[in-house]
Amino acid sequence: MNYQFSKPEKSDGASAYELIENIPILDLNSSYSYLLWCEYFNETSVVVKDGEDTVGFISGFINPSSPDTLFIWQVAVAKSERGQGLATKMIDHILKRRFCRDVKYIEATVSPSNIPSQKLFKGYANSKDVPCDISVCFSEDDFPGDENDHEQENTFRIGPLK
Repeated sequence: MNYQFSKPEKSDGASAYELIENIPILDLNSSYSYLLWCEYFNETSVVVKDGEDTVGFISGFINPSSPDTLFIWQVAVAKSERGQGLATKMIDHILKRRFCRDVKYIEATVSPSNIPSQKLFKGYANSKDVPCDISVCFSEDDFPGDENDHEQENTFRIGPLK
């Protein structure tokens, strides 16, 4: 494997969308949203390529009201690359950037059925020897529509990072 980690560019939006489209447990958002992430939130996101193939993508942002917290919106790793620690390496890659120098916490929301993401964030906290606090962020009733077709989303808060 010859991974290249980089800040995403607008031209990576389509491949990020296609990667996530092939991961059923993730919520697929509009192609426009991935273009936005790659164009406007690239300092806190990462794309990983193996040759020409996009094999990893994290979209994240720093909320202006919480400048010490990196919120990770989605983590996507191609099926062929799972189990190699790529998601952890992507998080570390983002945190090493000058833009993230004030980040002391990582937050993400994870549904109860998304066991891989739960393991990622708990494992990340464990590897850094910091707490991982879990609380309800959005209950099923918070989602719109007559039928609650979206699971509860729990916040995983990792840190303070050392």
